Amino acid sequence: MAKTAPNLCFSPLNQNQNRKENFFKSQNGYFIHKPSSKTTLLSPFFSSCTPIQISVPPTKTIDYHVTEYNAKIFHSCQLGDLHNAMQLLCMSQKSELESKTFCSILQLCADLKSLKEGKKVHSIISSNDVVVDEALGSKLVSFYAACGDLKEGRRVFDKMAKKKVFLWNFMVSEYAKMGDFKESICLFKTMVEQGIKVDSYSFSCVLKCLAALGGLKEGECVHGYLLKLGFGSCNSVVNALIAFYFKGKRVESASELFDKLSDRDVISWNSMISGYVSNSFAEKGLEIFEEMLYLGIDVDLASIVSVLVGCANSGTISLGKAVHALAIKSSFERKIKFNNTLLDMYSKCSDLDGALRVFEKMDERSVVSWTSMIAGYTREGQSDGAIRLLQQMEKEGVKLDVVAITSILHACARSGLLENGKNVHYYIKANNMESNLFVCNALMDMYAKCGSMEDANSVFSRMAVKDIISWNTMIGGYSKNCLPNEALKMFAVMLKELKPDSRTMACVLPACASLAALERGKEIHGHIIRNGYSSDRHVANALVDLYVKCGVLGLARLLFDTISSKDLVSWTVMIAGYGMHGFGNEAITTFNEMRDAGIEPDEVSFISILYACSHSGLLKEGWRFFYIMRNDCNIEPKLEHYACMVDLLSRTGNLSKAYEFIEKMPIAPDATIWGALLGGCRIYHDVKLAEKVAERVFLLEPENTGYYVLLANIYAEAEKWEEVKKMREKIGRKGLRKNPGCSWIEIKGKVNLFVAGNSSHPQSKKIESLLKKLRRKMKEQGYFPKAKYALINADEKQKKMALCGHSEKLAMAFGLLNLPPSKTIRVTKNLRICGDCHEMAKFMSKETGKEIVLRDSNRFHHFKDGYCSCRGFW
Repeated sequence: MAKTAPNLCFSPLNQNQNRKENFFKSQNGYFIHKPSSKTTLLSPFFSSCTPIQISVPPTKTIDYHVTEYNAKIFHSCQLGDLHNAMQLLCMSQKSELESKTFCSILQLCADLKSLKEGKKVHSIISSNDVVVDEALGSKLVSFYAACGDLKEGRRVFDKMAKKKVFLWNFMVSEYAKMGDFKESICLFKTMVEQGIKVDSYSFSCVLKCLAALGGLKEGECVHGYLLKLGFGSCNSVVNALIAFYFKGKRVESASELFDKLSDRDVISWNSMISGYVSNSFAEKGLEIFEEMLYLGIDVDLASIVSVLVGCANSGTISLGKAVHALAIKSSFERKIKFNNTLLDMYSKCSDLDGALRVFEKMDERSVVSWTSMIAGYTREGQSDGAIRLLQQMEKEGVKLDVVAITSILHACARSGLLENGKNVHYYIKANNMESNLFVCNALMDMYAKCGSMEDANSVFSRMAVKDIISWNTMIGGYSKNCLPNEALKMFAVMLKELKPDSRTMACVLPACASLAALERGKEIHGHIIRNGYSSDRHVANALVDLYVKCGVLGLARLLFDTISSKDLVSWTVMIAGYGMHGFGNEAITTFNEMRDAGIEPDEVSFISILYACSHSGLLKEGWRFFYIMRNDCNIEPKLEHYACMVDLLSRTGNLSKAYEFIEKMPIAPDATIWGALLGGCRIYHDVKLAEKVAERVFLLEPENTGYYVLLANIYAEAEKWEEVKKMREKIGRKGLRKNPGCSWIEIKGKVNLFVAGNSSHPQSKKIESLLKKLRRKMKEQGYFPKAKYALINADEKQKKMALCGHSEKLAMAFGLLNLPPSKTIRVTKNLRICGDCHEMAKFMSKETGKEIVLRDSNRFHHFKDGYCSCRGFW
């Protein structure tokens, strides 16, 4: 059986030995050299060094001059005096120096990383026709590798006629160290082809390289080859195989090898623990550790570190604390790697105090220590703590690395700390880190999540290299920041530069949903099907949301039913969809189905179901869910939940109860909550309460034009024109501007926009003619325009004229003129639909037999056969 070699694929191939001081003694014309205790590269070859033209027969005179130079050079090298050694070398007869003399100087050059002097030695060897034997050639190779010039080392290696397996392994290892795993594997193949007798070390190295490249098939071939050569029970080789299979996600194969291995060492156990942990089987890894302790196997630092990572991933802080105690007993507490892993374990288990105690006790901190603490604060949402650590790092002169920078940017993003994020950006610029792709992506993400898409785009436009994450960050950022058109434009540009992935689809679909751009959404849906992204749950959820928000609820439900593994988001999207379409009972049924499936609702799920109850007038059910949230699910209501309840009470006419509910809230109400009650006052024409509520709203959001307009509309509907005038003057004095009402409809992929009172559309005359015709028919059937919704102080004729120009009427009429009879008219409006337009839509659906789906700022209205799905709750 082949001899076992140490498993050190990524470590220097040298051996440390305790040796006595050098001395030189004349013996038959040779000088005996005993190496120093200093580590030497490729030391096994040292013993085979042969003198060159120095040894002479006893009958001849020895050239003591040459011998003296050998001795002096050796002595200078022993003292680390490279300058003197080089001077002596230049003064000597180079061709008569011993091979190991050159080896000594090259070793010293390697130790001192003196590439320049080592190259001079190489030049002297070449120019003086010194015979480069196996030992000297090996030393040259190792020198170049130690000085970072592996390319030159490879030239020497390739010229060598004879090379032992040790040198081949050295080269394989050196290429692996620099990350050139492909070249390592090529060298191994060359070894095999040239009939070099590979050893256990060769197999260990090549398996690690194949693991790094994910070469599972090639690795299996190597496995078969090593079994053929009899290395199947070699400890170091099996350990490498275990690590290889774990890296390739072949957990069962790794486990089988471990079970069959009789000669297990601590590396074998550690490979199993780290392998299970890295493959998301942390609990199994911890079980292996417990078995290891039970059998009395001595643990090392690698064992402790792997177990702590497992504790962090599984949230098993109790075992983590026990391991902490064990590590202290084993004297690992001063090891920086242990401390970094330990504080990371505490922070990931949400024990920041424990992490901080470890951090503060550390004698030595690396940038990893700081980064782990920053990441811990970020995970817990304590961005201020993360920022403080950043400032402390700068004070202590610790240079931030990429991980630290991205962690702190993530902290700023989570908390919306734009100014702090900009300060980090200044640091990035000052330290020339703007060219780093990861940093730029994190910067864009921070700006996007802080709502500054202009800054995000500035970073994006300056990037020399962009990856898929860069594009997705921008598209997703535009979508989330209510800039859907920009998101779609960016997506169109991306298609010319790069193939989108499933994450891109999940980012761009919300933009289509926001615009209710059904045709564009269908095109992207087709792209998803063609590229096989439908099984991605994020994409599936985004598709359901798209069709919900485009008013195609039936298709949304169909897609929802096809999701094989529904998560909380899937259910919540469907519940919210039913709610915004006015199908409260269906929303309740879906909510119950979700709980029956074993998925518990969160805060967002309860917002969705309470919203559904509000928009369907389900008061009793709304209260029931509110109590379930508090008492059964132990979720403390937030402002959004209270807003839903106030909205529910207000829409069902319980204005006084809504006011009392707000007064008894345990947290201070915001403008949204008071605004919900103000909206109820408009529905039920309670001017007195509206004035009282408006005072509260104006104090909380004095710059929000919408609330001033809402109160003005309440006055206008009550025909209190003096009060309307005062409100409009107040709006003017504050310099506030009302968002103009606009509606849009998508036909053949083109979005047609209509603004109230604007007659610039090419078909405006046809639209006006159709609306007049419909008005006439409505009047014949006993319907008269509700002039109060004109909200202007004018005579009846002027009010009717104003009502005719409302944007949603223009968009619906355009749809009637341009869509085929079987096609549903889908209109989106940026504001709440007015009462007169609502009545007109019902009449249109009855008169023309066409279904009209109108999405306003509050909800969906499905008009069919003269009825609306809202049943008056809008």
